[in-house]
Order: sequence, then structure tokens, then C-alpha cells
Amino acid sequence: MNLQRLFRPDGIAVVGASRTEGKMGYEAMANAVKFNGPIYPVNPSSDGTVFDEPFIDSVTDIEGDVDLALLAVPPTVVPDVLAECGEAGVGGVVVYAGGFAEASEGGERLQQQVVDVAAEYDIAVLGPNTSGFVVPAADLLASFAGGVERFESGDVTILAQSGGVAHQLAFHALREGRGIATMVGLGNRANVGFEETIPYFDADPETDAIVLHVEGTDDGRALLETCRASETPIVAYKVGKSDVGEFAESHTGALTGDHELYTAGFAQYGVPTVESTTELFDGGLALAKSPLPTGPNVGVITAQAGPGIIIADRIQQAGGRLPILTEETQDRIGEILPGITYAGNPVDTGRPMPAFGEVVEAVATDAHVDIILVYELYEEALGFPLAALDGLAERVEKPVLFATEGPTASMDEDCIALRDLDVPVFTSPERGADAAALLARHASLTAPVDQEVSVDV
Repeated sequence: MNLQRLFRPDGIAVVGASRTEGKMGYEAMANAVKFNGPIYPVNPSSDGTVFDEPFIDSVTDIEGDVDLALLAVPPTVVPDVLAECGEAGVGGVVVYAGGFAEASEGGERLQQQVVDVAAEYDIAVLGPNTSGFVVPAADLLASFAGGVERFESGDVTILAQSGGVAHQLAFHALREGRGIATMVGLGNRANVGFEETIPYFDADPETDAIVLHVEGTDDGRALLETCRASETPIVAYKVGKSDVGEFAESHTGALTGDHELYTAGFAQYGVPTVESTTELFDGGLALAKSPLPTGPNVGVITAQAGPGIIIADRIQQAGGRLPILTEETQDRIGEILPGITYAGNPVDTGRPMPAFGEVVEAVATDAHVDIILVYELYEEALGFPLAALDGLAERVEKPVLFATEGPTASMDEDCIALRDLDVPVFTSPERGADAAALLARHASLTAPVDQEVSVDV
């Protein structure tokens, strides 16, 4: 199958398009018309136009080329409509409807028909039971959800088993002032799942990191092998630590499986895992924006001791290390800040004074440090050390993260300035620590090892 026609189409048909606001066919059409390419509303029960586009009776009646069809139709007619798409030469289809393998034995049989038709015509089918996908840079809104037109372009691709989680992560990015490369809700994964999408987005030049939301999979080994083959860094959130298997199966037709086994499997195959959607977003951001670290050692510079203690404790609990800085570095810090109380790591400057940036530079160049995390409560008169952080990650070839909090509009402006410098910004000591620890775990998990431990899932 050709996922390029699914995720980068030239022409789009919306089957089941409607003029009635609130209906899925209307909302899907309202989003689709943002696309800079031909859009064809298909509905044999409607005439006239919708969004100034004339209704067409069938996909097979479309005179232009159609790569992607969005199916806003009842589940019982999906196999027949999919066959029409195949006859019309459509390469990719999104099936929004539920009522398939996640619902009943009859739904399982219906989904098997979808699989069979897709195989016959070589169609890439996203879903069924999905809210679709979004590619902001292409104005491609193949989703029926409201508000997706506000998503900005970024460099993290979201692959979520749940369309709801996919959208939640994308809206979280929007609130954080961040963009996404692509957001995909996989749904029931009839014939497009993790094993197909990970390699596709690994080769996508707009994707610098991939985040996975996983409920369950039919072939854990295939998923892990696919992750290991990816050159693009991946972070995963495997749900199901407690017994939610029956609910999960009713959601996307997937059993959650043994959580510890999956977590161990991801670790063996070089993928760090997290325990929340916030950590998932932050981890993807850190992996995308930073040079990948070569080791797990974190250097922490804090302008306030209390948050620094929280950061140090949390990093070490989560798999990172806080090495003692070299004597040379500590002497340099002592010259910059005579009388400093502690310069071993974390380095506590007491407040973000004008020399704060010099301290950051000194820690960043330390031979014992692989990852740099800066924490600073915002003081409007001093601002952030933007000049010191500009290009620092590239100069030292190490990831540089920044965590902060504060009340002023000036802080928001400085956070935007940091983001423009490709410095990931996190809005609490815990989030900064978790992101640094994830980078540390990624370095440990991807380091060469003499022998692998076998884990079957």
C-alpha cells in the first residue's frame, strides 16, 4: 500500500458529505475544504452544493484524480463504499465509523470485509473507528473534530491508538505554543497500524521525533522490531498498568496485555516509556528539538535551591544521573560567582543574576555532562539568558532544556524567544526533570550493548 496517497494526497473525496451542521459529514467537509487542492463531496441523497462544491453521486463519478477518501457513512455500507473507492483508483481511505471489531462478533466480520476489500484494491485504510489525522503544514484536516484548523506546524508526529488521545496531545501542543508534524488516530488498525506508520514517518523529513500511544497490539514483536528499525527517536506511552482490558477492547478492539512485559520490551528495543500524556508530549519535544545525548549524565543549573532539589531528586528516580562536575568547572563557576554555596551539581546560583548565562555555559561544557537542564523563576528585570542559550546545544553538541514559571507577559515573550532558539521550555520543575530523565533513559537504552536480553510480548 502507498501511505503517501493517504497522508499526502492531491485530491480528496468526502463520502457522506452533508449540509447539516453537527453531522459528521458536515464537520468532515468543513475541515477538508481548508485543503489547497480539489475536494469532492459525495452523497447520492443530496443535490446542489456544500461549501460551494457540487455534490457527486459516487466516487466512481468523479472526473479528477482522488488519492484520499474520507468516509462519513454508517458501518454497514463501508465495505461497498470502499469497493467503489477501489474501482475509482483511490489509494487511501479514512473510516470514521465505529461498530466494527471493537463492538461485536458481527462487527468483527464487517471489519474483515473491510480488510479483504482493502487488500483486493491495495487501499491504505486508516481506522475504522477513528477521528482521522491532521497535517498542519499541508492544511490537511482529515478529521471531523472542531478546532483542528488551529494546529500549528511542528516536528513531532503523534501516532495514537485512540483518535481522542491523538487530538488531546495535539491540542496540548497548541496550548503550549507548539506545533505538530502530523497527528494520527489509528483506531482499529484494519490494515494501517504502528508497523506501517512508523516506517513512513521515520522517512518523513518533517518528523524529528515520534510519540506512540499504545493500548494493545496483535503482534508485540513486530511493533518492537519496527521501533528498533526507526532512525527517528521514539517515546511510548503504554496504557493498561491496571485491569482496563475489557474497556480497552471495547474502544479500539485491542487488549492491553501485560504492561510490565511491554515496558520491558520497549526498553530492550531502545524506546523509553512514560506514564502520562504530558510526559509523552514533553519527551517527544525534547527528542525532536535537541541533539541526542550520548550518555545519561545531567547537569542542572538552578536559580532557586528548592526547585533544584525537586529536580535533582526526580531525575535520579527516573533513570538519570547527576555527576559531580569537574574541578576545573567548579573553579570556573567559583570565579564567576565568588562565595557560591554549592557548585558540584546541581549548581545553585541563588537567583538569575546577570552572570547566570556564564554559569550555564560553564556547566554545558563540562566533560562529565551529557544533558543540560536550566531552571529559573522568571524575574522581569533580568529575563532569560537568551544570548548564552542561543546556539548552545549546537556548540556543545548536547541537549539543552529550560524549565521556568512566572506571572508576567514578559515571561511569555521570553519563552517564545527560547522556542525560536529551539530550546524546549517546560512550565514546572517536574516537567523539566522528567524530560531530562527521558533523554537520559534514551541514551542508556540506545547505547551499544554486548548482549540483549530476550523479551517476548
